[in-house]
Amino acid sequence: MNRYLKSLLNLFLVSIVLFSCSDKELPVAATILKNGNIYTVDENNMKAEAIAILGDRILDVGTSADMEKYKGENTKIIDLKGKTLTPGFIEGHGHFMGLGYNELNLDLMDVKSYDELVERVEEAVANAKPGEWIVGRGWHQSKWDNTNEKMIKGFQIHDKLSAVSPDNPVYLRHASGHAGMANTKAMEIAGVLQMSKENLTEEEVEGGEVIRDELGNPTGIFNERAMTLITKNIPENTEERDRQALQLAIEASWRNGITSFHDAGVGRETIDLYKKYKEEGKLGVRLYVMLTGFDKELLAEWYEKGPEIDTIDNLLTIRSVKLNCDGALGSRGAWLLDEYTDRPGHFGMPTLPMEFVAQTSKDGLEHGFQVCAHAIGDRANKEILDRYENAFKENGNVGDVRYRIEHAQHLHPDDIPRFGELKVIPAMQAVHMSSDRPWAIDRLGEKRIVEGAYMWQALIQSGAVLVNGTDVPVEPVDPLASFYASVSRKTLAGTPEVGYEPEQKLTREQALKSYTWNAAYSAFEENVKGSIEKGKLADFTVFSDDIMTIPENDILTTKVAMTIVGGEVVYENEEVK
Repeated sequence: MNRYLKSLLNLFLVSIVLFSCSDKELPVAATILKNGNIYTVDENNMKAEAIAILGDRILDVGTSADMEKYKGENTKIIDLKGKTLTPGFIEGHGHFMGLGYNELNLDLMDVKSYDELVERVEEAVANAKPGEWIVGRGWHQSKWDNTNEKMIKGFQIHDKLSAVSPDNPVYLRHASGHAGMANTKAMEIAGVLQMSKENLTEEEVEGGEVIRDELGNPTGIFNERAMTLITKNIPENTEERDRQALQLAIEASWRNGITSFHDAGVGRETIDLYKKYKEEGKLGVRLYVMLTGFDKELLAEWYEKGPEIDTIDNLLTIRSVKLNCDGALGSRGAWLLDEYTDRPGHFGMPTLPMEFVAQTSKDGLEHGFQVCAHAIGDRANKEILDRYENAFKENGNVGDVRYRIEHAQHLHPDDIPRFGELKVIPAMQAVHMSSDRPWAIDRLGEKRIVEGAYMWQALIQSGAVLVNGTDVPVEPVDPLASFYASVSRKTLAGTPEVGYEPEQKLTREQALKSYTWNAAYSAFEENVKGSIEKGKLADFTVFSDDIMTIPENDILTTKVAMTIVGGEVVYENEEVK
């Protein structure tokens, strides 16, 4: 029986069981999870002990004794032994292939200085063939312990990097993904050495910036869309390598309790690969895919054929458009209303024309696509809210469109209530506050930080549905780090003692909902996932400890004990018994 027919039959059988069976003809569960500490995140915030599963759906939920009536000769029994079970965690904004490729390429997330970065590259050069590209990601100059490095416009220069890699082109993405560093060999291949503004066309760097020294030569830093001057020269990945990255992303998600993933900005080739994996029965994580707005031909094709909403397997849905509208605070590319505190006269930049944002906002309404716009700076957020609002007004009765702003990291106070008023969803990543807040105050100054940065509680009070995530590979995919940041407003080192702007902390109930029901809602999927209720998908995350009651600091030492997707145990941590 093919996969489609099998899924359809499962859904049909579960429907019959749920709505037609009498007490005398109780169904037999395929699996029963019992003796657990279960947070259902349903309308009543019920707690339970056990769950019965049939097919890929929840048959019933209640006490361990209640579920005994569904036990049959072949029912699999999983004793949770008091561990905490929640709805499957949903990564609300990340980059799925980026997660996989971060494990294949040079991972620089943990480097603590420029010298350490150079050492990592030197090691990679020793194991590479001459002329082979060395690529990596994860460095962040504002997080380094340093330094006595020469800095230009807040960034290091390429000299040390180039010295250890004379024959290998090197390109290293900033942790944010919004800037990159190239060595001399890479810039030579790209034809951008000895540059001046006169020999660069405006089109080449529109929406971007090449950082130059006092003589006009590139320092090696390429910001925003100027990155393409280098990246277009990097050999494309093979399908075999793409498959490796995809498999690694699936397994990393399982290890971290992620059962669904909102993939923020995907092109044609990646969609094709996802479809192949699904057909082969290998996908394993439920993907909600946003089409990249940088490819206008791709958008035109999808507008013509309409969204693909997977109501059978619930594995691969494509119904959103991702617009990258500004850069990041770390690279000073976030688009601000007022100049950067630590770079006077600089306001960041839009990375897409606002006319295109306005048109896409209207196209989404016309063709049934949700629009999800990346905005970090307060100006970018304001401009996008303006375009959304205009599109809604012109359309009249827009209905339940659930447009989103991805990150919504820094807002003007006047724009905070607009999220609730316009029903725009802020898809935020609490761990960004934990990682960025210590240095973000240098970019924005105290007043803008206190009044408008990482405004989680204020957004909820406006009536907005807040979504959580990690923006992996900008941050590790670990949801417990983001959960901890949500409720503590501290760095992962536990500072400051009371948290940054503690009035914006989430309660644990709000934080759990932001990773489950809210994330499902933001993808129009709250009727099939996000809470533990009869008939919903049997997707669960099991934790070693009770994240809702343990001391705050213990959240970070809690482990994922088990991950269950569609009733199947896809990951079990042997260290947690």
